[in-house]
Formats: sequence, C-alpha cells, structure tokens
Amino acid sequence: MIAEIAPRLEAPAFVYDLAALDAHAAAVRAALPGVELYYAVKANPDPELLRVLAAHVDGFEVSSAGEHAHVRAVLPGARLAVGGPGKTDAELCLPAHRLHVESPHELRRLLALRSRADVLLRLNLPLETAGAALTMSGPFGMDAHGLAECLPLFTERVRLRGVHAHLASGLEAPALLDLASVLLAQHDEEVNVGGGMAVSYASPERRFDWSAYGRGLTALRRPGQVVRIEPGRALTVYCGFYVTRVIDVRRVHGAAFAIVHGGTHHLRTPATKGHSQPFTVLPTGSGPGVEDTPVTIVGQLCTPKDVLAGEVRTSIRVGDTIVFAMAGAYAWNISHHDFLMHPKPGFHYLT
Repeated sequence: MIAEIAPRLEAPAFVYDLAALDAHAAAVRAALPGVELYYAVKANPDPELLRVLAAHVDGFEVSSAGEHAHVRAVLPGARLAVGGPGKTDAELCLPAHRLHVESPHELRRLLALRSRADVLLRLNLPLETAGAALTMSGPFGMDAHGLAECLPLFTERVRLRGVHAHLASGLEAPALLDLASVLLAQHDEEVNVGGGMAVSYASPERRFDWSAYGRGLTALRRPGQVVRIEPGRALTVYCGFYVTRVIDVRRVHGAAFAIVHGGTHHLRTPATKGHSQPFTVLPTGSGPGVEDTPVTIVGQLCTPKDVLAGEVRTSIRVGDTIVFAMAGAYAWNISHHDFLMHPKPGFHYLT
C-alpha cells in the first residue's frame, strides 16, 4: 500500500501504517502471557501510535515531565511509569503507577518531596552484554552499594515495590533471557527487565523472537512475581516510512550522489546508528540519473554527515520517489528539526 500512495504525497513526509502496528502489537501481546507490557514512549510519542498501542499494553514508560504531560493529554487514564537518569523535583512529584529511582540521593529527595510513592530501584548490574548495540552502563542506575544504601530508607508510604534494569539494546531473545534470569532469581516482587529487543536495519525481515522470549520469561517467573518489560523501538519501528523525492543526481570525483528533499534533520536514525537506512526507489522521475551504480543518498543540510544511505547499489533518477522503511522509532522525534529551518515533513496514517 505504501508504494501506491507514496508517489502522490507531497514530500518529504512520514507515513505510519496503523493497521500494521495494531497487528504487530497484538502478536507481541499474545506472545507474553502473564507478563506486563509497557511501551517506552521515547521511541515514538506520536499520538496516533499511542492510541493504537493503548489497546495492547498495560502502561507507558515516560522519561520526562514533557512525555508525562503528552501521554496524559492523549490517554488520560493510562498507567504510567516515570524514569530518567536526572529527574527534577517536579518530575519526582509526578503522579505515576511506578517511579524508577536511580540513586540514594534521588530517593532521599523523593522522601523529602512527597509522602506517598511506589518505587522500583534501577540497578546497574556488572553483567556481560556481548553483541549489544548500546550498553546502558556508566551513570544509569545504581550498583550493589547504592542498593544497600537505599533499602533502609523506605517507609510505609514510600514503598519499595521491586527493581528495574535496562542494561543494553539490540539483543536477541537468548541474551535478554540470560539477563532476566539474574534479576528474577535475586528479587522476589516486581522485576522490570526493560527493553532492548534487537532490530536489524540491515535485514528488516529478521524479527525479534517474541514467542521464545515469552516462553522463557514464563519459565523464569516465580509464583507471585510480577514481570514487566518496556520495549520501544521493537514495537513501532516497522510501521513507519519516510517518503522523499530526488532533487539532483551528480557524480563527484567518480562517486554518485542522490540529493533528496529533507534529510537527517527529519530522519536522524542512520546518522545516529551509522547505518544505511533501508529504502525502495519508486521510478517516478524522468530527469538525469545513474543505472545499477553504488549511490550515496544525502539530504539538503550543509554538512557531510547528512547521509541517509551510503554507497548502496541502485538505479535512481531526478524526480524518483524514495521510501525509507523502518522509520517508526527514533526518527522524527530525535532529529534536529530546526537546523537550516527547512519545512517540516507531513504526517499521514494508514488505517
């Protein structure tokens, strides 16, 4: 369907396939019996995506007062968990089903600010995360010494409900289950094992094995234990597309370049992750171009880092439509929108 409508759109534009998102989220939900599913809003806070996901998730994880207010406006009754490594006093006071506390000092501030809260302590465990695309080490969460310092501070009203750990991103089900097994064996009540499910931009057809992950968590979960996960990218990435059009095709020192409307100020993902964003060329143009040649696709910004795909063999002409896939997460919402002040993209929804 995207190939049919893309040539008719004013480019650049994002297209979100809400029907595909609904089906994917339903399949993920079905693969996780007995596991609480929260969506990490940071991946993509688009209101229409949130409304679709609300039918399938138990809640939403937010990491700022802005995200909290945004989700509250879109879904007033949604259950929220508040996280983030550097919370302000105002953020510590936000109403939430769970508050993820990251340090003893943050817990002491919370105790001074409010009389009631349900807390998960975020742990930073010294575990191997081989193959991870990103490891959340450094300042995130607390080590065993921080945990020991926090435990005596809780009261009857500011209550310890369990622990939270998001250790790495880009891991397959077996690696995530290894991490979960450590947490579930050591803590009795609530255990939030975070997200980090692998997404392959090089091979979009390869998907995270939600069924194996669900079976593994079911086997690890002990009676009475609450297990929660917080995927973001792996839920929404596949439903999004970035549609643009070729302005120019040129050779510079023998290398072929296609310049398109828009760029990484709309779709920052490939620049951030250092990959070529998967794309399809729709032959809607009649201008000059190249045939079956390695082409680097760049945007309109005055920087050599404005690269959407590097030296990918293709045929491409001025006026052609390019549809970049896997643009449903960490795309528009992490991009530097106002650099050079180009027009904002359009947004379209398939239902």
